[in-house]
Amino acid sequence: MIDITIPGFGRLALSELVCDFNGTLACDGRLLDEARVLLPEVARVVDIRVVTGDTFGSAADELRACPCELTTLPPDAQAQAKAALVERIGIERVVAIGNGRNDRLMMNAAALAIGVIGNEGIACEALASCDIATRHIGDALALLLEPRRLVATLRD
Repeated sequence: MIDITIPGFGRLALSELVCDFNGTLACDGRLLDEARVLLPEVARVVDIRVVTGDTFGSAADELRACPCELTTLPPDAQAQAKAALVERIGIERVVAIGNGRNDRLMMNAAALAIGVIGNEGIACEALASCDIATRHIGDALALLLEPRRLVATLRD
């Protein structure tokens, strides 16, 4: 669990990571090396759920060795399905990481939302929904491994 108080932002007691796959953890359906290395470390701190439309059909294979739960969504209403997952878990417990337009609602719902720009960029609606924007997934995951960085960025 990540339990930290950020002046002017509030207390975060995060036990779940809900993360998009393509564009966030992966590029063109292939898990990024920094995600492959950092996800097992992050899994020692929070439970990881990867939720994806699986554009390239490779998420299950790419995440086989990763300590996470994978949910593959049908093509329609992905944004609503991702937000519903965050709500079922409990919004106050979730950090959401994403980059796509279909991530915006889960990012709006989560206690903490981190946007990843990455090789695909970030949808403007997702960017407007995040508390922090990072350049790469490694930067986003590192925030969870060193939460004082969250304080440095989000304090008032």
